[in-house]
Amino acid sequence: MRLSRLILALGTLLAAGSTLAQTPLRLIVGFPPGATSDTMTRAIAEGMRPHLDRPIVVENRPGGGGLAAAKVVKAAPPDGNTLLMTPFGTMLQPHSIKAADFNPMTDFTAVTQASTFDIAFAVGPGVPARDLREFVALVKKEPRRGDFASAAAGSLPHFFTLMFAKSAGIEMTHIPYKGTAPAITATIAGEVSFLSTTSADIANQVKAGKLRALAVSSAKRSPVLPEVPTLRESGYDIEGSAWYAFIGPAGLPADTVRRLNAAIVAAIKAPATAERMRTMGVEPTGTTPEAFAAILKADYERWGAVIRASGFKGDE
Repeated sequence: MRLSRLILALGTLLAAGSTLAQTPLRLIVGFPPGATSDTMTRAIAEGMRPHLDRPIVVENRPGGGGLAAAKVVKAAPPDGNTLLMTPFGTMLQPHSIKAADFNPMTDFTAVTQASTFDIAFAVGPGVPARDLREFVALVKKEPRRGDFASAAAGSLPHFFTLMFAKSAGIEMTHIPYKGTAPAITATIAGEVSFLSTTSADIANQVKAGKLRALAVSSAKRSPVLPEVPTLRESGYDIEGSAWYAFIGPAGLPADTVRRLNAAIVAAIKAPATAERMRTMGVEPTGTTPEAFAAILKADYERWGAVIRASGFKGDE
């Protein structure tokens, strides 16, 4: 009788372990299918599968520039079954959006930075400036040339351009559009003179001669726009890059964080995945949880000052 009970108990434990192993890991993405964050997450998920003995599901929860997805993960139990793939801009939202009622450092657990990407400044074909200094001189003579487009109010390109304008001693007025494509179209058509977006977003238009890229924000030149100088090369002592990262709900156990970090970093550093990411215009990184937590805190504080100075308040 005792042996039968022991066998039954052992069977129950093995069944529970098997069920746990088959529990899907949900990677929540706050943007629709086809967006860079979505495509990159799916590439990384594919590379993670050999390192985790469980299914991986990419789940799109678009809305509020990533806010809807962030709220899903904030509310998830800290059981290692749910992670958020987020761009840096979403983590900045508490500085300006009332509905973003979270603290990036205390309401989430840092797992790893996945990649970095830069911001590019470009002008349309009707703007006579050939480089950034010529553009600054043009705005000083014709202030209306300081109108600039981005994909959304409250985005990192929005705030980075304001930081540049202050450094250059000019006034620039933000004209937000509902997405990157309409912002690009408006700049090409001459509705606005200046566009701020990621290098990958405009590489094809620059190569086709529809836009003229003036500078990129990163410390090194962009691999997708290698002929375009950095801001520092252009004579402006500012730089900055944005990032994508994986974070989990607060309270994730340290061993769970290490296991997830190891799988994600292994995927990112695999040559095939890294090459796919570079074709998307992002630079693969893959950091320790501790290194990413430090990056998150430092960037959140740095950009908070810029956002507060801008006076921007979102309506979400």
